[in-house]
Amino acid sequence: MIIQNKRIFASILFVLISFVCVAQGGPPPPGPPPVGLPIDGGILAGICVGLFYGVKKLIFKKDNG
Repeated sequence: MIIQNKRIFASILFVLISFVCVAQGGPPPPGPPPVGLPIDGGILAGICVGLFYGVKKLIFKKDNG
């Protein structure tokens, strides 16, 4: 009978702890981004890298024919 009481007590504690954990919720959501943050900050760098890569592929093109 004592083992059964321990199991019931452990089950009740588990359920109560679960409710406490759910009630705490998660971390608060992040705030808005700072004012003036550029949305397209890396577009110019990406275009430059793409042009460089394309020119390199055209200049050093190997003919596998």
